Amino acid sequence: MIPVLAIDGPSGSGKGAVGMGVAERLGWHYLDSGAVYRALGLAASWAQVACDDERALRALAAALDLRFAGGAGAEPQVYVNGRECSVALRGPEAADAASRVAALAGVRQALLDRQRAARRPPGLVADGRDMGSHVFPDAFLKVFLTASPEVRAERRYYQLKAKGFGVTLPQLIQEIRERDERDANRAVAPLKPAQGAIVLDSSALGLQDVIDRVLAMVSCSA
Repeated sequence: MIPVLAIDGPSGSGKGAVGMGVAERLGWHYLDSGAVYRALGLAASWAQVACDDERALRALAAALDLRFAGGAGAEPQVYVNGRECSVALRGPEAADAASRVAALAGVRQALLDRQRAARRPPGLVADGRDMGSHVFPDAFLKVFLTASPEVRAERRYYQLKAKGFGVTLPQLIQEIRERDERDANRAVAPLKPAQGAIVLDSSALGLQDVIDRVLAMVSCSA
């Protein structure tokens, strides 16, 4: 069985950077499941499909062309239906759309096989909100990475400002709290620690500290 390390957590908890860092150190593949939902949200906006139109979104999900180029320690370029959209994919509008389309059972089912196909030798580090609870329930190690809303908002603020987005810290704190509420209370695959997951609060930790702690968990689980 190809091993999977699942890292789940709310927006801004650092799971993407941690997931990439751990995958690079292990020499494993990496799945950013949030990018899949963000890509679908962007495709929906281009096609003028509402984020609650489940039937149309399922059709878009089935035809979604999502490609990553580059990587190896740096953020990869992302192409959605042939359009380079690496910056837009990380923006607040794509994040909000991702949270809304991810609440639909039909959409999650349509994207399930695409996510599971990322499981390739020698192993996979997968980050998201339901990697350990739903997509890869047999993951050998499940980590739930969290941080306070204020810390997560501050991280997002500097990330988005660096990419040229005009945002304010109070705005991001409010958006993160609203998204937490929506993600935690959706009917399908709600945001919560998977059974057996190790909860790690990164509020007072640096990126390398968190990566080192997760790698130590991997060693203990081997």
